[in-house]
Amino acid sequence: MGGLLEKPSTDKEIELGSGNGLRYCVSSMQGWRMEMEDAHTAVCSLEKPFDFWSFFAVYDGHAGGRVATYCAEHLLSTIMSNEQFARGHYVAGIRAAFLQIDEDMRRLSYDRSGGTTVTCALVSPDKIYLANCGDSRVVLSRNGLAEFSTSDHKPTLPLERARIVRAGGSVMIQRVNGILAVSRALGDFDFKCDSSRSSCEQLVSPEPDLTVLERKQTDEFLVIACDGIWDVMSSEDVCAFIRSRLRVTTNLTSIVNTVLDICLHKGSRDNMSLLLLLLPGAPTVNADAMAEDQRLDHTIEQLTLEVIQKNALMDFDELLVLMNAMTRNITNLPPGGGINAKYHIIERVFHEANPDKPPEFFEYNY
Repeated sequence: MGGLLEKPSTDKEIELGSGNGLRYCVSSMQGWRMEMEDAHTAVCSLEKPFDFWSFFAVYDGHAGGRVATYCAEHLLSTIMSNEQFARGHYVAGIRAAFLQIDEDMRRLSYDRSGGTTVTCALVSPDKIYLANCGDSRVVLSRNGLAEFSTSDHKPTLPLERARIVRAGGSVMIQRVNGILAVSRALGDFDFKCDSSRSSCEQLVSPEPDLTVLERKQTDEFLVIACDGIWDVMSSEDVCAFIRSRLRVTTNLTSIVNTVLDICLHKGSRDNMSLLLLLLPGAPTVNADAMAEDQRLDHTIEQLTLEVIQKNALMDFDELLVLMNAMTRNITNLPPGGGINAKYHIIERVFHEANPDKPPEFFEYNY
């Protein structure tokens, strides 16, 4: 897992783009980890003859970020250059590309101990091709629901455990040989040393799960994110929160950044990356929803002031505890986010009420 910082690094790297009728925003935050090991790829229009296709992926590195960075730079080109993919056998081509890039890194002796999960989406005019290797996840929101989610590859799953045991390994403390928390990944060649077995029969497999979804008019958005998100929020909660925010703002950066902040406040200790891809059926801003959200912001602001006035000497941690208790009965907090989604209002009011206090007075013990 690696060591943790004394305080989380909350700066965010943002990327925005659009094309082929799609809009996306990806935000990444180092959080508590000693270094940032995540990477991503976002290409709205591929090279001809696939210029109406798009590609999006999140890579969650471990034991360093070198493998994640390599895959971010080379996985798409490996897929595009695959003969099966070029001939229209897309599922077979994507699978072969995962195995090929893994073998390429082995041959290059790129990084023996490091590895990365990979979750990606290839969006064609009529289909969505999803590939997942590891415990990052992609979720499709369709018709108001988290309609589809990839499965996380954890060593404790029966099929994963059976492969690990057949390869001479064990699952201890929910990890491969008590070390690695994922059972499939690219890289991690220390777990792929049995020359008598194929690449997909090793302790850690590079083989992705592949899913093909027919695109529908009710498709709203895709969320592709690493386990720093999913460790503390469910697929349903993330989709519900994003859906509610799309009804009150067109600012994708604000929406995605808020999800990362919510996860930090909920206790995530990992790097965090989330890519939000809007599909044509995404919710749009609604005047009534905007007005209701503004009323909610005013309510949170007034409640915060009341608590501060009654407890003049409390610090910020104490304020948050009291606010959590007071807002449990507020029914229109953002679904999936709760009071954590309004943290910025509480923080602003607290600062305004204490303009002369030293910086340590405002510190929040996550």
